[in-house]
Amino acid sequence: MPRLDLPSRPRRNRKSAAIRDAIRETWLGPEHFIYPLFIHEGGEDIAITSMPGKSRLSPAGLLAEVDRAVQLGIRSVVLFPAIDESLKTDDGREAHNPEGLIPKTIAALKARWPELMVVTDVALDPYSSAGHDGLVAPDGRILNDETVEVLVEQALCHARAGADIISPSDMMDGRVGAIRDALDDNGFTEVSILAYTAKYASAFYGPFRDALDSAPKHGDKKTYQMDPANVREALREVELDEEEGADMIMVKPAGAYLDVIRAVREVTPLPIAAYQVSGEYAMLKAASERGWLDERKVVLESLMAIRRAGADLILSYFAPEASAWLAE
Repeated sequence: MPRLDLPSRPRRNRKSAAIRDAIRETWLGPEHFIYPLFIHEGGEDIAITSMPGKSRLSPAGLLAEVDRAVQLGIRSVVLFPAIDESLKTDDGREAHNPEGLIPKTIAALKARWPELMVVTDVALDPYSSAGHDGLVAPDGRILNDETVEVLVEQALCHARAGADIISPSDMMDGRVGAIRDALDDNGFTEVSILAYTAKYASAFYGPFRDALDSAPKHGDKKTYQMDPANVREALREVELDEEEGADMIMVKPAGAYLDVIRAVREVTPLPIAAYQVSGEYAMLKAASERGWLDERKVVLESLMAIRRAGADLILSYFAPEASAWLAE
C-alpha cells in the first residue's frame, strides 16, 4: 500500500483516550456552573411548560433543588423571582422590600448552606407593572438615571440579606459604578458585582419571560439591550464596566454569541460568565424529546463550546444534569 511521506500526523495525538485526555485544552466541571432558579411564594412548585423539567419553585421546592445541586458539586446559584401581580407597581418598589421574596430566600439559603455562592439579579422587570427593566416615562421612554437610583436600593437590599454577588441585568448606563459606590459606602466591600455587560435584545429569552410573567406590557427592550448585530459595542461596554468596578462580566445569550465571548475574552482579564438562556435550553430539550438529538451529548458539547470560546462560568439550566453526566 502507498505510504504518504508526512512529517506531521496530528492523528497521533488522538489515538487513545489517555492521550486525548492528557492534552485536552478545555475542561468542564460543576465548579464552572451557576444554576439559575425560578422562585415564588406559593406552596407548590409550578411546572414551566416551555422549559420541560423546570419549575417555579416554592420555598420547600427550592431547598430540595439546591440540596440536589450541592450534592452534585454545584457551588453557585442565581435567583429569579416570580412576583404576584398585586405587588407590581410603576416604580418597582417591591424590588427593595427587605421582607420581600428575594431577601427572605437569600437568608434561608445562607442559613442552610453558608458556603453556597448566592447570586442575585438586579433589574426591575419582575417588579414593574410595565414589565421593563427600568422605570418608564409617560411617553414610553425608559428612564436611565432614575432607574439607577432604584437599582442601587435593590442591590443594597440584597447585600443586607447576605448575597455574595450582585448581578445587574438591566443594561442601564452607569449602574455598575453607582452600585459599587453604594456597596462600598455601606460597608459591603466584599460583595462582588457580576455585570451583564453584553446583554443582547435576543429572541431567545421567550421561555424565561413565561417563567416569570415578566414580558414587557408595551414596546420592547431594544433601547437598552444591545443590537444582536454588534460586537464592537460589547467591547465598549466591557471597558466601561471595568472602569466602574465590575468584578466579573457577562455575555448573554451564549450559544449564538460565541464570537462575542471570544472577542471579550481577548480584551479583558476579568472572569467572564456566559448565560445559556431559556431558549437555548428549550431548543435542546425539544429536539432531544423528539429523538432528533442525543440530549447528553449535545448538552455537554454546547457547554464545552461556551467554555472553549472563553467563558470561565456558565449560567445554565442544565447544570444539575451536566454535573451528573460529568461525574459518571
